[in-house]
Amino acid sequence: MDFSIDPAFQEKLDWMARFVREECETFDLLFPEPGVQYDTANAAARAHLKPLQDQVKAQGLWACHLGPQLGGPGYGQVKLALMNEILGRSNWAPTVFGTAAPDTGNAEILALFGTEAQKARYLAPLMAGEIVSCFSMTEPQGGADPGEFTCRAWQEGDPGSGSGTGEWVIEGEKWFSSNARHAAFLLVIAVTDADAPLTSRMSMFIIPAETPGVEILRNVAIIGDPDPEDGHHAHIRYDKARVPFDHMLGKPGEGFRVAQARLGGGRIHHAMRTVGKCQRAIDMMLERAVSRRTRGRMLGDHQMVQAKIADSLIELEQFRLLVLKTAWIIDEIEAGRMPHGASRNHIGMCKVAMASVWMNVMGRALEVHGSLGISLDLPLAGWFAGGMGLAFADGPTDVHKSQLARAYLKQASVAPEIFPSEHIPTRTAEALRRYPQARA
Repeated sequence: MDFSIDPAFQEKLDWMARFVREECETFDLLFPEPGVQYDTANAAARAHLKPLQDQVKAQGLWACHLGPQLGGPGYGQVKLALMNEILGRSNWAPTVFGTAAPDTGNAEILALFGTEAQKARYLAPLMAGEIVSCFSMTEPQGGADPGEFTCRAWQEGDPGSGSGTGEWVIEGEKWFSSNARHAAFLLVIAVTDADAPLTSRMSMFIIPAETPGVEILRNVAIIGDPDPEDGHHAHIRYDKARVPFDHMLGKPGEGFRVAQARLGGGRIHHAMRTVGKCQRAIDMMLERAVSRRTRGRMLGDHQMVQAKIADSLIELEQFRLLVLKTAWIIDEIEAGRMPHGASRNHIGMCKVAMASVWMNVMGRALEVHGSLGISLDLPLAGWFAGGMGLAFADGPTDVHKSQLARAYLKQASVAPEIFPSEHIPTRTAEALRRYPQARA
């Protein structure tokens, strides 16, 4: 595994680091409202955004998660990891660089599974940063468990008639459909064959936001949001919402496959940005430790503070290397040197470790800052609260732990005898049988 950086790309990273610190972090202060980066109707924010995006495009750094044919440079995941470390420092930076979730994942599956007409209508303006999108999958009664989904879709009309009058009808409720209030379209997973095996039971549809029957019941707030009735995670009812036959992504029954194509990338990109945000918290902790005195000494001279700093540095470096290794495996798969699916377990590891590292590092940084840390004069309290959501984003952490353990349990072998294979008396007896003169 080689994570070395060539000089030309290092120059781009250096430019990004300066730009994010000077411009994107400033943007965060000018427009700090939750979810505002997805609000295309906010004229003031969009006016400030456009010149920054133009600078990014001039550097060839726009939408780097996609290939050249879709407007991106086609960087591999290792380079994206190094870039996302920098972008993770700022809430606005992913929007400025055209890599904001869920639009990145939605763009990827439109690119992979969309027809030319779908790409022209939905992918092109999404890639241009003119609109935002929503991924509508989880449900109130079933969470992220597809086996419990009840939102369904059925056909009305003849798909083979060529009349253009046939439609899919979608009915049911979805939960935590992030940024639906600002989205131009929603990607919706619905059951199209309840009797089919789980992985063939669902299909994915593109639903324009203005479609009759798309009803946002509430915009649910989460921990850290200032207004409990004004969040940006929508509870939606699809009340017989109708879309043409050609608004399915992939084929009937391929919704699970289409969704998996985006979820892995989303998880690793979340992990990449987590590294950057945690590094910013460590930078704040270090500054505080050499600037603040208590009991006659600098904070950094107290061993308890030193322990918090050391633990944070070690945990983040371990996590960073896990993320880079996972990114390297994905690149190896893309190059054909590893089999499809080889990254699944490592993506799961990143997902599980992400929330823990975030909460540990943010918590220590908050403690080192004392009462100032829990105030809203610093970003740490908001980051700490917002990090709770990482345990649920892209699937509950407990589910990934279970999947990871099961994957390795399948590879385990049953002990050959009554005692474990590492039983010292048994192994010693075998060693003496092989070398009877060794202890003569």
